[in-house]
Amino acid sequence: MPTLTRYHIKMGLMYFLLSLFMGVILVAQPIFNLSIDVWTLRPVFFHFLVVGWITQIIIGVAHWMFPKRSKEQPRGNLVLGWMVFICLNIGLVFRGFAEPLFFIYPESIWGWTLVLSAVLQVVAGWLFVFNIWGRVKER
Repeated sequence: MPTLTRYHIKMGLMYFLLSLFMGVILVAQPIFNLSIDVWTLRPVFFHFLVVGWITQIIIGVAHWMFPKRSKEQPRGNLVLGWMVFICLNIGLVFRGFAEPLFFIYPESIWGWTLVLSAVLQVVAGWLFVFNIWGRVKER
């Protein structure tokens, strides 16, 4: 299994665990009368679950299993692959902090951090598509 694939899968599993933890906190909020600010984690919960876990696992497995591009670059441009990993995960971490803090402090810098988070994740998506496109071919 390629190193980049292992990193994507391991980070995907970490986001899965984080999202499960957030899900428990969200469900426990009314039962244990936790702060109402706990609800600011709801979009982060879904984002970590869908983008952090599911999408990242898909990207990692696609990097590994899609047909080889060429003998020189069997999995495409490795630098682009790592840029996808870095942009996606920095964007997710920024999202994890910025989303709840922006709801609590709407006049702060957290709104711009949320925008930067979205830009990084979109860049990661485009780089992934650009890098994997040539590997989608007939036998």
